[in-house]
Amino acid sequence: MKILVTGATANIGRKVVDHLLAQGAKDIRALTAKPAAAALPAEVEVRRGYIGRPETLGDAFEGVQRMYLAPSPDTTAEVLALAREAGVRQVVALDGEPESWWGTVTSAVEASGLEWTHLWPGDFMENTGMWAPQIEATGVVREPHPDSASTPIAMDDIAAIAATALVEDGHAGKTYSLTGPEALTRTELVRQLGASLGYEIPFRQVSREEAIAVFTPLMGDTAEWYVDEVLGAFAAHPPVPNQTFEAVTGRPATTFAAWSAVNAPAMFPRRPGAATPQ
Repeated sequence: MKILVTGATANIGRKVVDHLLAQGAKDIRALTAKPAAAALPAEVEVRRGYIGRPETLGDAFEGVQRMYLAPSPDTTAEVLALAREAGVRQVVALDGEPESWWGTVTSAVEASGLEWTHLWPGDFMENTGMWAPQIEATGVVREPHPDSASTPIAMDDIAAIAATALVEDGHAGKTYSLTGPEALTRTELVRQLGASLGYEIPFRQVSREEAIAVFTPLMGDTAEWYVDEVLGAFAAHPPVPNQTFEAVTGRPATTFAAWSAVNAPAMFPRRPGAATPQ
């Protein structure tokens, strides 16, 4: 069975390739816009193409039975039409609730005529990287809702469940809402990052307007949306973690503490003179 991974050098797609190999997949095609720089394993077939530009896909779907679809809201319907015409039978899609930003992807997937599996992740653990510029500039994290919480999930866990749904039968028609193993407040996330880095990071509650100003250098015009719709949603809707990851993959989901211990030192500035995290 040939499996196509789109966005194969993106944050999650690259990890999907690794998990497919770990789960024993033998016939993997990786789609990337920059094959020369992909540095993919030698046993993976690499094709040039970008789902945001369907005209670049050529024969990318030839011989493919199942595919992982990275989100591309403007072109999903066209991409999946090409896939179906080429004989692809099943798509595992990174998308989300119909009323969310991801909704156009979800609708196009269900209208494609392919068998489908939805992956609906919540907050990514990697999203805490947005704090790095303000920690470097001020030494503190500034947001408006210190006690709001989310259930962050590691991108590697999303990739693992995607690979499982691609390799195994029985996942067609399933929607997997994905959370991490625990609900954590914003202050607790900051505390655990500090523990991984070896120094305390204060959390400072600020107004909505100041929070938008903090995120604008990083996010531009989307800063207001992020503060209102994302951080606001964390405050308005207390999350409940689920066990979907464990049920599908048969192993525990990654905790934020474990993820932070491995990833935080490379993502965040280290305080001058701070001890190297153990």
